[in-house]
Amino acid sequence: MDLILLVDKPKGITSSRVVELIKRKLKVKVGHTGTLDPLATGLLIILTGKRTREAASFLNLDKSYVVKAILGMETDTFDLEGKIVQRSDKEVTEEELKRAIEEFHGDIWQKPPPYSSKKIGGKKAYELARKGKLVEIPSKKVHIYSLEFREFQYPYFTLSCDVTSGFYVRSLVHDIGEKLGVGATVIEVRRVSVGPYHVEQAREMDKILE
Repeated sequence: MDLILLVDKPKGITSSRVVELIKRKLKVKVGHTGTLDPLATGLLIILTGKRTREAASFLNLDKSYVVKAILGMETDTFDLEGKIVQRSDKEVTEEELKRAIEEFHGDIWQKPPPYSSKKIGGKKAYELARKGKLVEIPSKKVHIYSLEFREFQYPYFTLSCDVTSGFYVRSLVHDIGEKLGVGATVIEVRRVSVGPYHVEQAREMDKILE
C-alpha cells in the first residue's frame, strides 16, 4: 500500500504517535514529512510503503499557518505547554501590535525555540532542554511571504502567515512579544497548507483509522 495520506492532526498528539497508529492499522512502512507540535493541529502529510522514499522531496515545501497567541506572558517552550518565565501587565494597543508585525517580512533571521526538534550535536534541542542543559541554538535565515493580522482582543491576537520550510511559528510569536517588550505565547497553531496540499483535502485521524 503506497500512499500519500493527508491527515488533519488533532491537538494533543505527537506526529510520531500519528505514524505509529497508522502503521499499526495498515501494517505497512509509514513515515511523516515534517513534524507538528503536540499543541498544533492541521495538515500532516503521511507516506506509506514505497512512497516513504519520497519524504525528502516534501521537506522544503513552503507552509501556511494560522496562529492564536496571548500577550503579556512568556514560557520556556514559547507556547502554553511550557513553564511561565515572565509576565507583564503593560497593555498593548492594536496599533502597536500592527506596527510590530509589520517589521516581520521577507528574509529574517530566526532562532528556533529551546524546546524544538532542532538537532544540536546530534541531540534534539528539547531532549537537552528537558535535562536542564542550556544550549545556544544558531539563528537561521527564513522567509516570510506574507504575514496577515486577523484579529485582536487584548491580550489575544490571531495571525496567518505563508512561510518557507524550517520556519517556527512559536519563534515568530515570541519575537513579536519581545519587540513589544511584554512577551507573547502561542495558544493555538493550525497548519493549513504544505506546498500544493491543503488541510481541506485532509481526513480526520478517526476516519483514517476506521
